[in-house]
Amino acid sequence: MLRLTELRLPLDHPPEALRQAICERLGIGADALEHYTVFKRGHDARRRSAIWLVYTLDCTVRDEADVLARYRSAHPGNPHVQPAPDMAWHAPITNGATLAAAEGYKRPIIIGAGPCGFMAALILARMGLRPLLLERGKVVRERTVDTFALWRRSVLTPESNVQFGEGGAGTFSDGKLYSQVRDPRFLGRKVLEEFVKAGAPEDILYLAHPHIGTFRLVSMVEHIRQEVEQAGGEYRFGARVDDLLLNASTRKVEGVRLSSGEVIAADHVVLAVGHSARDTFAMLQKQGVSMQAKPFSMGVRIEHPQSVIDTAQFGPSAGNEQLGAAEYRLVHHAANGRGVYSFCMCPGGTVVAATSEEGQVVTNGMSQYSRAERNANSGMVVELRPGEDYPDDPLAGIAYQRHWERQAFLAGGGDYRAPAQRVGDFLAGRPSTALGDVVPSYKPGVTPADLSTCLPDFVVEALREALPRFERKLRGFTMDDAVMTGVETRTSSPIRVPRGENGQSVNTPGLYPAGEGAGYAGGILSASMDGIRMAEAVAQDMAGLPVTLA
Repeated sequence: MLRLTELRLPLDHPPEALRQAICERLGIGADALEHYTVFKRGHDARRRSAIWLVYTLDCTVRDEADVLARYRSAHPGNPHVQPAPDMAWHAPITNGATLAAAEGYKRPIIIGAGPCGFMAALILARMGLRPLLLERGKVVRERTVDTFALWRRSVLTPESNVQFGEGGAGTFSDGKLYSQVRDPRFLGRKVLEEFVKAGAPEDILYLAHPHIGTFRLVSMVEHIRQEVEQAGGEYRFGARVDDLLLNASTRKVEGVRLSSGEVIAADHVVLAVGHSARDTFAMLQKQGVSMQAKPFSMGVRIEHPQSVIDTAQFGPSAGNEQLGAAEYRLVHHAANGRGVYSFCMCPGGTVVAATSEEGQVVTNGMSQYSRAERNANSGMVVELRPGEDYPDDPLAGIAYQRHWERQAFLAGGGDYRAPAQRVGDFLAGRPSTALGDVVPSYKPGVTPADLSTCLPDFVVEALREALPRFERKLRGFTMDDAVMTGVETRTSSPIRVPRGENGQSVNTPGLYPAGEGAGYAGGILSASMDGIRMAEAVAQDMAGLPVTLA
């Protein structure tokens, strides 16, 4: 099979043009092309008047070796036709069922049912190792009811919300399924294939920026749970881990203690909690588990009419079905030395209440698969640095987040409404007393306010400098009535739990820090990929094999 890259065609090309372009690229007749599949499709919109679709394709042709040799001879040094790589994932052990049947077998434990946790559970279950997944929150359908209670009635359930419960924080998001992490083993492709098996749309396999949306994520995580259980794994909900059990002399993990008091023995514990498991991080510090402060970012959610973003990005092609709702990715290096950037941009989506603690306001963005809501929204955030903005202590970043989340709660009125400000007012340095034509989507509602009261001064300064720069890239970005809603604080985990090349904590053997909460991922795809790595590491250690993360 051959892989063709950078095959460019006009936006509205007819279907047969793709086959013709493949034959022209390879210099073959139509009868020599036996089969092709689209591996990736993106677009080049640098010239809005002439937008191109850009394809990567896998092709089966007659006399493949001769075709490749002729192409290389005619185009020396050109990398755009190559043998397709082997993307198959292979289980690290095949005797898991035998291990699990041995007397005294202790199941591996996974803490957290987000993307990292459920992918680790799926892989371990398929290898026959019967994992036990412990999730402090509820099953996804019950969790959805609790989440909507905050959005519609300002009723927060601290153990069941946007942050906690089956599916993790990614369930109530845009459901982006792309990452910029190195992926030489094509684990990202493995994740996407598993998601499709579980009910995700097939286009996530080839779109350059795939997404799935909240409602489809709900049914997908249910399907994965069913497969884990059918393969011998177990989920337990409402099972918050309050303590690790450690050997007094070696610090080796020996099990966990739940909030109920139940003790479960285990030699392998995958820590797959999210970035908001603040009480778990405090427990880890008390237990002496090595942790480090890690930079994160803070800012607001900014909303524009989606039509404004579509026109700014696609010009006369705005609304084209092939392009969908336009996205953007913006970065600015401010004069105060801070990076300002868009984060988790949600086309055609809504801004949602994402707190997990009482008396605080946190924002996030969410979209459905259709991305058909009126507004586009994105985090607009500024870099923070431990040791400079707050003490260089593992839990100091959490305290800093809490302070500004509390300020936002008070500025919003003390009832989980969020403070909001028109962009025109923010840039002019005056509080908003009313909002304009852009209707904020945040539920349970917003209060016109002055966002400078619930953000650090250097964040406000950097944002005021960056927004006019972004206007030069996206016309309409600083429209007066665009809405900024605060605060966005949970961009990533403020801590890292260091691990060695075997995947285990550097000072607590048997503990496998994983995913976003432990500082090793930044979204659904990268967290799922890390879950696979941790499952492999656990399985190899259980089988007595040498382990080196890859």
